[in-house]
Amino acid sequence: MRRLINMIDLDCANCAQRMEANIAKLNGVKYISVNFLTQKMVIEIDDNFDFDEVMKYVKKTVKIINRDTDIEYL
Repeated sequence: MRRLINMIDLDCANCAQRMEANIAKLNGVKYISVNFLTQKMVIEIDDNFDFDEVMKYVKKTVKIINRDTDIEYL
């Protein structure tokens, strides 16, 4: 399943790169792209994984890298 995610208060290009690199390592993530300029994330989760469960770890990773940034499903 592929989803477009709105990145709220992402104010650091380096943070966006770190988020992308770390989220790519999560089990179930097939594709990830974090675009600092558009404030969007595109993520694809393997069909064998529960999307909501993987997204809990995605959100946790985002918060660890930049506690002011949040995500919102579009």
